[in-house]
Amino acid sequence: MADAPSMTTAVRHGLAPAARADARLLILGSLPGEASLAAQRYYAYPRNQFWRLVGRVLGEPLAELDYGERLSRLQKRRVALWDVIHAARRQGSLDQRLREVETRDLAAFVAGLPDLRAVAFNGATAATMGRKALGDTALALIDLPSSSPANTAAFDQKAQCWDRLRAVLD
Repeated sequence: MADAPSMTTAVRHGLAPAARADARLLILGSLPGEASLAAQRYYAYPRNQFWRLVGRVLGEPLAELDYGERLSRLQKRRVALWDVIHAARRQGSLDQRLREVETRDLAAFVAGLPDLRAVAFNGATAATMGRKALGDTALALIDLPSSSPANTAAFDQKAQCWDRLRAVLD
């Protein structure tokens, strides 16, 4: 009799923050998906709409640029990226499959960003876990619809919500 396939999954670790100390806006995802972890790049999955959404907010064609230039443009505009989850077990890329989650010390991280005005959460999982990890804060907390293709809302519907980020950067 053959052994049953293992239901255990490897521990996935998030990426390093893409941030400068003068960031005004921090956008937090939950944990990068498989394509992003394999590429070691935020939002590497081609169907993820993150770069189109944030590019629209900034008025820049981020999705058309190479990854290094995307990050450079974000940082020039004082936007930082990171994830709520430091490590977790997950099969595939869906947040619903997250197990044994270890969140980051977000309160300590944001304390090191003295110009920070707001934290935006890319999706419900990031918002739920991120709000808990941040605790009481005077920062504006903004929940956004997920840029993931698992969120089947139309791009224009998502974009209207993401447009709220402009007020933080003006």
